[in-house]
Amino acid sequence: MSKKALLILLFLSSFIGFSQSLALSKDAKISILTCGLGNETYSYFGHTGIRVLDPVNNFDVVYNYGTFDFRTPNFVLKFAKGDLQYFATVHSFADFFNEYTYEKRSIYEQELLISQDLKQKLFDQLNAVLDSEERYYTYKFIDKNCTSMVVDVVNKTLGRDVIVKTQDTDKTYRSILFPYFDGHFYDQLGTSIIFGTKVDQMGTRIFLPFELKNSLNKTSFQNKPLAAKSKTLLEFAKETPKSWWNNIYTYLFILLFVIFARNKTVDKIYFVILSLIGIFFVIMGFYSFHQELAMNYNVLLFSPFLLVLVLFSIFKNKLWTYRFSLINFVLLVIYFLFLINKAHFFITLPLIITSGVVLVRTAIRNKKPIPIII
Repeated sequence: MSKKALLILLFLSSFIGFSQSLALSKDAKISILTCGLGNETYSYFGHTGIRVLDPVNNFDVVYNYGTFDFRTPNFVLKFAKGDLQYFATVHSFADFFNEYTYEKRSIYEQELLISQDLKQKLFDQLNAVLDSEERYYTYKFIDKNCTSMVVDVVNKTLGRDVIVKTQDTDKTYRSILFPYFDGHFYDQLGTSIIFGTKVDQMGTRIFLPFELKNSLNKTSFQNKPLAAKSKTLLEFAKETPKSWWNNIYTYLFILLFVIFARNKTVDKIYFVILSLIGIFFVIMGFYSFHQELAMNYNVLLFSPFLLVLVLFSIFKNKLWTYRFSLINFVLLVIYFLFLINKAHFFITLPLIITSGVVLVRTAIRNKKPIPIII
């Protein structure tokens, strides 16, 4: 462990022990911090923290429920499976502010307008979590993340579900997520096809930082606003990245190439890629604890049966190549009809068209000619 890390650990340990018995002064303020969107995968949706400022006791800290460790053994597998442990931490506000300044991400603050007793209760609860096994939790994309955990701890302090979602309750989680990928086309496409039916449910639960920010603006507690008007502590304009490859044009170019190449090998490679993606979806549906990955109907487009079609084609079995072309075409039609009212319809439509063209082409190539008797 580095000297710097050791000093931070000692500071946090002493702070937790000190704060457990600390009575907040009447000047203490507790607020919700909402942090702007970033261009790293983990920062696409922003971040939520809880700030406790007590000038009398001379401390200013931020509690954060969104910490994870890249050095965790088998990090990628654990994240994919859905048993990666996230944990709560506390940082000085100065370090927190400097980090977001460096990343050029905005910070907005909403002070909670609650009684001194409730401030103390929330403060004690935050510190109790840090000093217990509750500090660790299994991350869930919608149900347990840095925002939903903050909502839960504040509601628990208030004694009931005071903070509830006030906007976009008539939209699905998928529709809510879709705009957050601006400038990250293949991330948008990837999340569109890897998520199953859970994200098509109505988004009635607060799970994103700016949803919490907007809800707090309209939440009342004991006949008065729960939070003060939002203050901007740090502001940066969101920088939308530009990439020569991560855009819709390369996506369309590849698919148009597949269509107009009219090449059997290209068609086989296309089907193999789609089928392998579909097999991955099926495996993840059974392997992962993430409910968002279960019941993934996108497997109708990325059908594992396409691999069977390719194998019959390689072995020059025209009859079964033809039959599996028809089977996959029927699955594609069902997928198209099912997808019409979904948020990712238009982003997957080029794939649907390409698959339809190649399947019809493959069927025509392998259909036995009808003999004509003269």
